[in-house]
Amino acid sequence: MNPHRLTLHFAALCLALFSTTNISAQKQKAPPGGRIAVVVDERLSALRATADLTGKLVRRVGRGRLVAIRGAKKGGDGLVFYLVNVSSRTHGWIQREAVVSSSQPGDDRRLLELIKNSAEFDRIVRARIFLDHFPRSPLRPEVLLMLGDTAEQVSEKLSRDASRHIDESIAVPEFSYFLNYTGLDRYNRQRVGFVFDPKTRRLHYDGSAWRELILRFPKSTWASEAQKRLASLSTLALID
Repeated sequence: MNPHRLTLHFAALCLALFSTTNISAQKQKAPPGGRIAVVVDERLSALRATADLTGKLVRRVGRGRLVAIRGAKKGGDGLVFYLVNVSSRTHGWIQREAVVSSSQPGDDRRLLELIKNSAEFDRIVRARIFLDHFPRSPLRPEVLLMLGDTAEQVSEKLSRDASRHIDESIAVPEFSYFLNYTGLDRYNRQRVGFVFDPKTRRLHYDGSAWRELILRFPKSTWASEAQKRLASLSTLALID
């Protein structure tokens, strides 16, 4: 990516940061009745009629879903369950470890550990939840770097997969197959974008999280690492 294009991307990011709010929160209406939390671990997110693991299953609550915590109770097995509203009509008990809340001290750290123990797309989704729901956490720089690094790591596999879908009998630019690859769709929904290097026939992460890190946390130790990533990206002749 040439310096002029990097400048344009940087300016666009500045505008986005200061003129928009939490996109996920805007799309999803929080249920009433308590302090807001978000589901981060769907493996533990069974909503039950009683505060124990053998309680009747009401439903499974998806990752990223907002819930309202009304109360808490320790079950007979020692686990803590939250009584939550999923909607104005649906409520039940959910294991505490399935959700995090910005109003609960230490939940940002707990989510960071979950992110570290996740991989590839799951790590990106949980990192995005962190960035959307913990706007004032001092851990944001580390999460931004981790999101960008993970996106760059998965770009290699995405490149290989995209290359298998090229149809050379059709007269369209090769890069359009890569940038239109359906495997990118779920990443785009997480606001993770990719660019294409025609020389190596490789997708690369577009660097947005690294730029945000440098812009918002320029004095952090993580910013210098992000700068190295962007310097490497700037040496490529990229198509976006």
